[in-house]
Amino acid sequence: MAYYLAKKISLEFTEAVAKVVEELQKEGFGVITQIDVRETLKKKLDVDFRPYLILGACNPEYAHQALTLDDKIGTLLPCNFVVQAVEGGTEVLAMNPHETMSSLMRGEMEEISQAITEKVNRVLEAL
Repeated sequence: MAYYLAKKISLEFTEAVAKVVEELQKEGFGVITQIDVRETLKKKLDVDFRPYLILGACNPEYAHQALTLDDKIGTLLPCNFVVQAVEGGTEVLAMNPHETMSSLMRGEMEEISQAITEKVNRVLEAL
């Protein structure tokens, strides 16, 4: 399995970002960070780059459960989603929680990672 999940959609970049945020909210996620890679690269390196946004999404209930089981799991939080302009539309990618956390899989942590992965897949399917 890949460390990410992806879907290409026909929405324009700005519309896609709004739709991703809307679908994340439906699954109990809030966007707690937002990194505009295009803007950052322009400011820091004076290079042009396609529209590319990294959204840090967090589902507080699952974050709390995971942190209670393993206080080092914060190194894998939040769950990142990428929205980037590509030819013919927009691509939305998300980290694959189950694959990313596979080395930690024991009991409850496996259940949590699988539940989050299901939510991430529902977000992508709804786009």
